Amino acid sequence: MPDRQVTQQPPQTTVIPPRGGLLHVVDAAGYSLAGLRRLWAETAARLELAGAAGVALGFALRGADTWHWLGALALFALVLATEAINTAIEVLTDRISPEWSQMAKDAKDLGSLAVGLVLILTAGFVGAVLVGAI
Repeated sequence: MPDRQVTQQPPQTTVIPPRGGLLHVVDAAGYSLAGLRRLWAETAARLELAGAAGVALGFALRGADTWHWLGALALFALVLATEAINTAIEVLTDRISPEWSQMAKDAKDLGSLAVGLVLILTAGFVGAVLVGAI
């Protein structure tokens, strides 16, 4: 009796169609909260939030105007958004290219640059408020 070669089929995946209306918003909020939990695992994000707390203390002691608070809030949100995108780039790069490659390094370096530029912008604004320049 000849040997029969058994071929394995890839596992079947079920694609769940996206929900519409208000349920879509609920699903999206859940994905965002999952992203926030993942971002919290990043040391850089925790340090950035600690920096925001320090800025809030400095603003309170300085008696910063409402628009200063709103500007700082917007900039820190931008810092965290950029950090989240940078983390996503790093995760995907590690998945696609687990071995070292110049392109993977470039992708990670560019993500880091984006975070650094937003941090410099934020620090400049905060510094100007704290010294009374604006």
